Amino acid sequence: MSTDTVTHRKLVRVFTAIGPYLRELKSSESQYFFDCLSVCVSAKAEPDARTFWGWWLTLETKDSQHFEFHYQLGFFDVDGEWQTRALPKKHQAEVARTLREFYDKLETCLEGLSLSMSPSAALEKDHLLSIA
Repeated sequence: MSTDTVTHRKLVRVFTAIGPYLRELKSSESQYFFDCLSVCVSAKAEPDARTFWGWWLTLETKDSQHFEFHYQLGFFDVDGEWQTRALPKKHQAEVARTLREFYDKLETCLEGLSLSMSPSAALEKDHLLSIA
């Protein structure tokens, strides 16, 4: 498939098909925003007052065939905002699992469109999605 046919709208459709990760209102034609509320802090709280541990990832267009990604782990507060915070040890594995699962799906989608991605230079060498 020619990358000339991979429009912003097509990418939005493809990214939406991966699952409930894409936040279209926080995305643009040059940057896509994804997140995952991996672990609920307290299911006893009212639904609109729940907070979560999870991750958010931006995928930025670098050229017509390549993207660069950057992710962070942290806390999703009651106002719907992400805060960079150290994850409690008991939730680290689950947050990492959901991030890797999403990453694999994203990589497969991009490869299917003859597109590629690489980590942002801002991510440290030993980040969770290091390329083997």
